[in-house]
Amino acid sequence: MAVVDESISLKRKQTVASALSKHLDLNYGASVSGEDNIKSLYTNILKSSGKWLPQKENDEVMKWIEFAESFPIDSQACFDALNRLNQELAPKSVILGNGLTPSEVDVIVFSVVHPSVIRLSHSEREKLTYVMRWMDYIQNKEELVDLFEKILLEKPLFEPLGARDAAKAEIDSNAKKISQNTKNTEKSEADKNVKKSDAGAKVTESKDAKQEKKKPPQTEPAEKDKEVSVSLLNIQVGLIRKAWKHPSADSLLVEEIDVGESKLRQVVSGLAKYCSPDELTNRRVVLITNVKSGKLRDVMSEGLVLCASNEDHSVVEPLLPPEGAKIGERISFSGIDGKPEDVLNPKKKQLDKITPNLFTDDKGVATYKGIPFMTSGGPCTSSIPKLSQNPLCPDFS
Repeated sequence: MAVVDESISLKRKQTVASALSKHLDLNYGASVSGEDNIKSLYTNILKSSGKWLPQKENDEVMKWIEFAESFPIDSQACFDALNRLNQELAPKSVILGNGLTPSEVDVIVFSVVHPSVIRLSHSEREKLTYVMRWMDYIQNKEELVDLFEKILLEKPLFEPLGARDAAKAEIDSNAKKISQNTKNTEKSEADKNVKKSDAGAKVTESKDAKQEKKKPPQTEPAEKDKEVSVSLLNIQVGLIRKAWKHPSADSLLVEEIDVGESKLRQVVSGLAKYCSPDELTNRRVVLITNVKSGKLRDVMSEGLVLCASNEDHSVVEPLLPPEGAKIGERISFSGIDGKPEDVLNPKKKQLDKITPNLFTDDKGVATYKGIPFMTSGGPCTSSIPKLSQNPLCPDFS
């Protein structure tokens, strides 16, 4: 068994050396021996790259190098270690680094855990949402395909969460449109028949009448575009201070969210099947704060948390602001100015008209018509880059 452990350990260190060299764009020529450890490799490769190395190593760096050094071989022990990593990754995009930029530590840990992650079953992967999001981000961001077998994931699309009433309303709306189109078609056919039977009759319209009819369509789009600008939404960075199960709905959670106001906002979200209260506590989120407050199953809700979900809603997680973002700051969109409404008018269905233009790009950055959700710390991100232009929608369960 010791021989197997030694062999695996050596292979890990060789892989770490190759990945670090690629990350630093360095041709590291030194051979890796059994006497080396990951810390010494990290130090030597960093020095070879000419990158400044602090005299006293950062505690966080050492913590993760120790994690990589001691990462187990046994499958159950591996899963337990990955579960701890999953909890660490819940509130952030990378282990260490600036916003969305992976660090050397991210590359080291990725190299060590990759062989275990790629062997996980589908059910095990579903339990490690944040690890899987991070693995996919690193393998794409660092372009490590030539060193590691690519981990293929069933990536989440952005869909509304559990909104039965909203879904029903949309179905009813579509049904009405179909019905109206059918009536218009029947009326059009009837008019044609009348015209055909009226031998020799001609229907004429004056030019003024035609122009009069064309005016409403010309002015309507401009008013419509103005009405549905994303600037109407007050989208803010929040921090969940506390979360608990809804007292009378198994599918709902209640969160107290800090958005920099004098008191915490209480928000009800349909996340109970996907996140535990402990996973959400102290997690940063993005939420719309100027929706009309109302009760959901007798509990007051004062906002909508923006979430990502896959097509069948088996995986769901909130959108993630960067670590440097200030709590309560408003999300901005370059080139789009405007004051948000104090409270959105539900009758105007403004949110329904805006959300189809919210989606993630191929780097996982949340955007409005391709313009990033920006904060003082950088853009807000989803866990997985887009598969196609799928809308980013709020959890209004």
